[in-house]
Amino acid sequence: MPETSVETMIEARALSKHFGATRALQEISFKVARGEIVGFLGPNGAGKTTTMRILTGFLRPTSGSAWIGGIDVSADPLTTRGRVGYLPESNPLYADMMVIDYLNYVADMRSIPVESRQKRLHEIGERCGLMKVLGKDIGQLSKGFRQRVGLAQAMIHDPDILILDEPTSGLDPNQIVEIRELIKDLGREKTVVLSTHILPEVEATCSRIIIVADGKLVANDTAAALSERKSGAIIRVTVKGKNGSALDLAKVKGVLAGVDGVRSVDVTEGEGGPAVGFKLQSAGEADPREALFHAAVQNDLVLLDLHREHLSLEDVFRRLTRGEGGSHA
Repeated sequence: MPETSVETMIEARALSKHFGATRALQEISFKVARGEIVGFLGPNGAGKTTTMRILTGFLRPTSGSAWIGGIDVSADPLTTRGRVGYLPESNPLYADMMVIDYLNYVADMRSIPVESRQKRLHEIGERCGLMKVLGKDIGQLSKGFRQRVGLAQAMIHDPDILILDEPTSGLDPNQIVEIRELIKDLGREKTVVLSTHILPEVEATCSRIIIVADGKLVANDTAAALSERKSGAIIRVTVKGKNGSALDLAKVKGVLAGVDGVRSVDVTEGEGGPAVGFKLQSAGEADPREALFHAAVQNDLVLLDLHREHLSLEDVFRRLTRGEGGSHA
């Protein structure tokens, strides 16, 4: 059967942005397909917000280009803005306006026809869980409800694409779960790019992860792939001597370190008594477990435990943004 082409909804082509001598972005390139929820990660000052502002037409790149639905943002910013819903990190709202009045105001700016506006406001109020607070001033709302209002204004014109910059910043754990579920629900019909510092949120929500550091793209893959590629995985090994004989730790370390696919070996506490545990770092995508088993048998070691642990997304993030893991783009 012929392959079905997937429509590219967002594309960054060698995006660079300089603020005087500061290079906020350095030739970043990536694509986001229709229906994807992509996590956009990086430490503070990495260039995440700058990239989002370029994609939404609020900033012009120094070089390169941003494309929304096949249209160059710089060439036709009004059309591309009409296809994007944007929730900035600061979530600027008019605190003295009622929720319903504010949404009407946004609907007017988005040129939503008057005859269909009330229906749309009702739909978006239901979708974002705002029906009980439509008559309240925005300034009276909790942070969680204000974030919902921000999402509602981003969605009111029914855009193809949602770009959300720190949508759960400052929320309590219950509110984070609520907004996360809303974003996952939206991802069934929209293309979503989500910036956040909450890494478990990314793993629970996003199908793919893009990581930037110092204005450069350092990773672009799934969370599972990033936990293995180049940075490798952790292998836990626990052994004891045959017939209770004492272990020569230096010799055992040498045996384990000599197995192909093992990058480093450290002694851990193990299970106590004659059993000793080791923490091994695999090299790249190698899986040395079978070779480790044979090495243990050949050296009269009783293998009590042998299992693989993938690096957490937090570990991967720290390595990549500190320049330890190379590029996965």
